[in-house]
Amino acid sequence: MASNRDYDIIVLGATGYTGKLTAEYLAKSVTEPVRWAIAGRSQSKLSDVAAKLNSSNAPAGTIVISELTVPEVTKLIAKKTKILINCIGPYHKYSTPVVQACAESGTHYLDVTGETPWVREIITKFEETAKKNKAVIIPEIGIESAPSDLVAYSAVKRIREIWDCGVMDMVAAVHELKTSGASGGTLATGLGLFEHYSAKQLKATTNPFCLSPLSERDHRHTKYPAPTTYRRTFGEKLTGAWKYPLLGDLTTSVTAGPNQAIVHRSAGKFPYYYGFNFNYAEYMAVASPINGMLVHFLIVFLTFCLAIPPIRAIVKGFMKYKPGEGPTVESTQDNRMEIRAVAVAEQLSKIPRKAFVNFLFEGGMYELTARLIVLGAITLLKEQDKIVKTHGYGFLTPSSLGQGYIDRLDKADVKIKVKQLGDLGSK
Repeated sequence: MASNRDYDIIVLGATGYTGKLTAEYLAKSVTEPVRWAIAGRSQSKLSDVAAKLNSSNAPAGTIVISELTVPEVTKLIAKKTKILINCIGPYHKYSTPVVQACAESGTHYLDVTGETPWVREIITKFEETAKKNKAVIIPEIGIESAPSDLVAYSAVKRIREIWDCGVMDMVAAVHELKTSGASGGTLATGLGLFEHYSAKQLKATTNPFCLSPLSERDHRHTKYPAPTTYRRTFGEKLTGAWKYPLLGDLTTSVTAGPNQAIVHRSAGKFPYYYGFNFNYAEYMAVASPINGMLVHFLIVFLTFCLAIPPIRAIVKGFMKYKPGEGPTVESTQDNRMEIRAVAVAEQLSKIPRKAFVNFLFEGGMYELTARLIVLGAITLLKEQDKIVKTHGYGFLTPSSLGQGYIDRLDKADVKIKVKQLGDLGSK
């Protein structure tokens, strides 16, 4: 990362819904000295955003970029900053040139996409370029999929510390999710995936290991390990409803796909730490098996419907928010997200060895996303040498930012707590 650039961080898409929240959080809440700027397509809108921030840590500049082409992004943004926070979605539609420009310029990049097909595509296209030019690229460092990735990392870290072994199986559950709804950009992105990618491409990314590099790095172990400490029956798989110790009744989670893919990429890049037989599965907690079946079949039905173009067109017409719009701050005051997870250590014993993790945030989900990506960028800015020494360059995951990231999040009221279950351990 070049040291003589104009800015430490540029927020691209700062006039959009998520971009504004990101800029606001960076201006109001980050006490470490950072020279940053905001970028977008409209000077008047950028000026309005900058004026409303009204902070001693206000952006040092505004950058107008009319076209998201590789030459223009490279000239106006990528070569001017050390780190780019990209809030322009749908990412599959607009942001491939942005990633390419960063990879070619040696500029670190973070975004908040949840578009697994696109993430798979850019990894294939730009991984080697990013490594060659010493760029760190971290997609999905928002609500998808940083919480899940940090929960998994925290469990593995605790088990390593106590029992000096990896993890076999990990089951996570969205225990509570109270939200004021999705923004217009999020909804447009979800609908756009069905139009941009073929059914074959979408199906390929339903595999929870679709982003894992493990099969490319080590062929001595199972390519896609199946759970070894529990089994779901045919009926449970069919209905989606089942029960897991300490987590209760569970069912299919609509957000599990991207989260599982990112967690397995983390594990696949560092199998000697996570464990070669590591398996992560994510579900949603429900009040009863009946509720679980209803939720599961509803998700299946809606997915089928959205694959039909006329139905997508109808859904677009009834969207509450348009792209660039989202829930008001007032409506998100009582929002809440809690994830609970159980990880089983590789060393089986008479007394089961496990770690129990709890992730909790009280506030709006897009506010959470802003904290996740801003503090991720600050961690990368301040701890780059340590992160690169451990993980190298190229496409990394949120957990690669390590304990320093988790500590910053803790101070920002994003809480991740871990406790051991079982014997005292060997260390």
